[in-house]
Amino acid sequence: MVEKTFTVTDSTGIHARPATILVSNASKFNSEIKLEYKEKQVNLKSIMGVMSLGIPKDGVIKIIAEGADELEALEALETLMKNEKLIG
Repeated sequence: MVEKTFTVTDSTGIHARPATILVSNASKFNSEIKLEYKEKQVNLKSIMGVMSLGIPKDGVIKIIAEGADELEALEALETLMKNEKLIG
């Protein structure tokens, strides 16, 4: 299992468009991937789960991956969030 904590820097937080991008990219991996915010964990492959967290700007999130491609998944999602300007 690998995990990493990030602070959301996008002024609108993680809303529908970036949530959709995160979910579609997480779904490419075989590992179980969770998104945690305020001690609530959801499946990062579920758009409803991600949207239910209501993550605002400056929200501290954690991505937890467990499985055969966990490191690759975590690195890809971190790169994606940086490219989408979701994190600094």
